[in-house]
Amino acid sequence: MNVIVAGGGIAGLTTALRADALGHDVTLVSKGALGDGCTAHAQGGIAGVYGPGDSPALHALDTLQAGDGHGDSLAITALVDGAPAAIDALIASGVPFDRTPDGEVARALEAAHSRPRIAHAGGDATGAAISAALTHRVRTSPITVREGLFVADLIVDEGRVAGIRSIDGETLRADAVVLATGGAGGLYAHTTNPRGTTADGIAVALRAGAAVADLEFMQFHPTVLVDGGSFLVSEAVRGAGAVLRDAAGRRFLLDEHPDAELAPRDVVARAIARRAEEQGEPIVLDATALGATALAERFPTIDAELRRRGIDWSRQPVAVTPAAHYLMGGVVTDVDGRTTLPGLWAVGETARTGVHGANRLASNSLLEGAVFGARAAESLALPAPPARWPGSGPRHVHGREPDRAGTASGFSRRALQELMWEQVGLIRTEEGLRDALARLHAWRIPVAASPADQEDANLLTVARSMASAALARTDSLGAHFILSRALIGAA
Repeated sequence: MNVIVAGGGIAGLTTALRADALGHDVTLVSKGALGDGCTAHAQGGIAGVYGPGDSPALHALDTLQAGDGHGDSLAITALVDGAPAAIDALIASGVPFDRTPDGEVARALEAAHSRPRIAHAGGDATGAAISAALTHRVRTSPITVREGLFVADLIVDEGRVAGIRSIDGETLRADAVVLATGGAGGLYAHTTNPRGTTADGIAVALRAGAAVADLEFMQFHPTVLVDGGSFLVSEAVRGAGAVLRDAAGRRFLLDEHPDAELAPRDVVARAIARRAEEQGEPIVLDATALGATALAERFPTIDAELRRRGIDWSRQPVAVTPAAHYLMGGVVTDVDGRTTLPGLWAVGETARTGVHGANRLASNSLLEGAVFGARAAESLALPAPPARWPGSGPRHVHGREPDRAGTASGFSRRALQELMWEQVGLIRTEEGLRDALARLHAWRIPVAASPADQEDANLLTVARSMASAALARTDSLGAHFILSRALIGAA
């Protein structure tokens, strides 16, 4: 079977390697170089190392609760049951997970997990270690790798995906196409994602007619360096004992949630944003109690970057702010990565499997890529079962070729990002969403004359669908927090 995998993160690399092992003829295409995406930037770990008193069932419960009850139980079960095999496969691929003195994979605790079940590599360099190991395996395999190939659209013949078309006009035919191009952090003025994270896979799926869901659920990471670009301070730092303080030195999160700093990310992020606005200055992350030696040994990447910036976080707290981090929604799939469009699969952050619900549990994203990447590869040559699509109702937006109506006046990527940050960000209002949607539709989708134009077109396409989905969901749920008129009046 001739298979094209688009994307070079953990999901795409896993899919390509497993498909190759199963005897498929695999071509892996990537907009940039392999390893340029979000996987290599992941400081957090990968969940699923179950110890005494822990189990997949407990992990499933934590995942469902963190997702505000919105997750799909079948997909969550597939995730947690597949965790041990996925982690074993990564170890076999050469990922050097941190070990205890007796040689076992070390287990750490992160926010909203009821047990320590997170594996790390190099302390806070898990994603980089995974990316390096899997990229090496791909480069030494029979897989054909095409770096610098930007997928502009899918080729659809008689209702079935039959290949891809690049922005240069090149066409590649295939029996199956797997989208693994990452998320949509580039929609926002402040994000942890690398620059090329521009919703490409979701946009091409929308244009081809595939269904998407849950685009209203964008997770904002609570602790990104103020004036630090996209550099985040891992949630594992709070798991190790660091605390958040306001200008008066108070641990204000104790008033917000019983788990304080280890509450779900949406709770922590909104609390930081509100308190920072109230006091007129940033919140700080205080890790001084951990000591210089522990910080350097446990978080070497963060420690080195902060010291490069002249910050000794063993002696002084660090100013932090929320930033767009991870999209829980995406192209709707079943538990094997099949989309609503025959011949098309989606995995990783591009997909909406249903595992994350309305708010992703920490360290489930790398796991999702590994588990569902393998499942997608294993399903490529199998007959499709009766369709079962997680979710229903207004959260589904069926794709169509977007119109290019409106004017180009006032459009720029920065203007789009600022609009999304202000109106479709951490805290939303119905009025703000309606205004954002009107402005998004007033802008004409750019003609893709260059890679930057194609990225802009993809961002605007997905921004329209995201704002529409947010407006359709009138009640707050997880990462989608909409301020009601009553609350606005009380304020």
